[in-house]
Amino acid sequence: MSRELIYNGFLHLTPNHHSHGYWRTTEGQVQYGYNQLDEYVKTVKTLEKGRFDTLFIADVVGVYDADFGDGKTTIRAGTQFPEPDPITIVSALGLVTEHLGIVVTSNVIQAHPFSFARQISSLDEFTRGRIGWNIVTSYLSNGFRNYGFNDIVPHDERYEWAQEYLDVAYKLWELSWEDGAVLHDPATNRFFDPDKIHKINHVGKRYRVEGPHIVEPSPQRSPVFFQAGNSDAGRRFAARNAEVTFLPSQTPDTARKDIAILNRELVNYGRQPEDLKKLVSLSTVIGSTEEEAKRKQQHLFDNIDINALQGFYSGGSGIDLSSIDPDTPLTELSRQEQFSQHMRSKFRIAVDADYGQGRVLTWREYLLQHALLPGRFAGTPEQIADKVQQYADAGVNGFNVVPVTTLGWWDEWVEHVVPVLQKRGLARKEYRPGTLREKIFGKESQLPATHPQRKLKLE
Repeated sequence: MSRELIYNGFLHLTPNHHSHGYWRTTEGQVQYGYNQLDEYVKTVKTLEKGRFDTLFIADVVGVYDADFGDGKTTIRAGTQFPEPDPITIVSALGLVTEHLGIVVTSNVIQAHPFSFARQISSLDEFTRGRIGWNIVTSYLSNGFRNYGFNDIVPHDERYEWAQEYLDVAYKLWELSWEDGAVLHDPATNRFFDPDKIHKINHVGKRYRVEGPHIVEPSPQRSPVFFQAGNSDAGRRFAARNAEVTFLPSQTPDTARKDIAILNRELVNYGRQPEDLKKLVSLSTVIGSTEEEAKRKQQHLFDNIDINALQGFYSGGSGIDLSSIDPDTPLTELSRQEQFSQHMRSKFRIAVDADYGQGRVLTWREYLLQHALLPGRFAGTPEQIADKVQQYADAGVNGFNVVPVTTLGWWDEWVEHVVPVLQKRGLARKEYRPGTLREKIFGKESQLPATHPQRKLKLE
């Protein structure tokens, strides 16, 4: 392998992450353990056995209530509801693993940056430098209302907010404590050197934070920065701040284009393409034969709750799509003025690309093929490895592996897919030593000197 690929195990502490309604099947009932810590302990041990880079924990702080304005559809289906706080289990998962990174999703509305920076430093210390932060701005109106806002903050303003939030956290992690502040020196009666510990005195549009940071520097100081925004503002934020980002690409060809766009943005911030790892989703159904994989995939599709999927898609897009007849041709939807220009454009792209393969593509088929995340590719371990190779050849640095069920599915991947990937040089056989940042980049444990945040200084 010319370069090591990154593999994240995608997980959500809910009954249904993306396989809406699949909990009703025999296979899906494993999700009933979503509120049991020991089930997540089993998962991380399996991921580490498979030499995954990270457990990537998704999170939301509201319900998907764009459909009918009440969220009953998604609540009924247990669609990303209920939602235990993922940060509460990170220490436990770190204790039972040695190498696996743990990426926590936390958005700018749910915690003050001083409190959040304190949590992350503590977790990075307790896991010996294995923490990443998925920086999100939240897209659910209910989430904003849960934290006292009248409604969701406009899109680009959320990214401005996120930048100040990150700036505050960075000052606490990187600038509040100088190297050499930790002494533990009985001879001079100094546990710490107070002259090397500073208040940050941040005053901005949303935050006033005096400091100092009340946790000593952790092995990485700053966690590894993950980000998944794909709008113009999201890409700019990723190019400026992220170390790992997720592309929306569904094919190797679109991945090449998306990577080229991001690389041009990186140059604008004085960064190099290798400074930002680009990942895509890898959503598979595994079979010993292609026929078996296709049968399992169809079983998944047959057991998806279309109403719940519509509710989920509505919440994510901010547009109520619940009244659409699932058998409506997508060509018809692409012409309806009730949808935003962005939505109509997405529908037209699907039609023009002949996603229906010569047939009239219905709204139901579109939802299953493109709004539903798991199970997009069905094949043998060898065919999955072929797909991985195609993306790697397109310049992709790794994958966010999307399970059919967040619990109970990973043994199949580790037992059957990982050995094939390892044999082809597409997955590592052993972990690199060091912190999560060292494992991913093969360089220093702390944020590199070339990162734009390094330009920040204390007043």
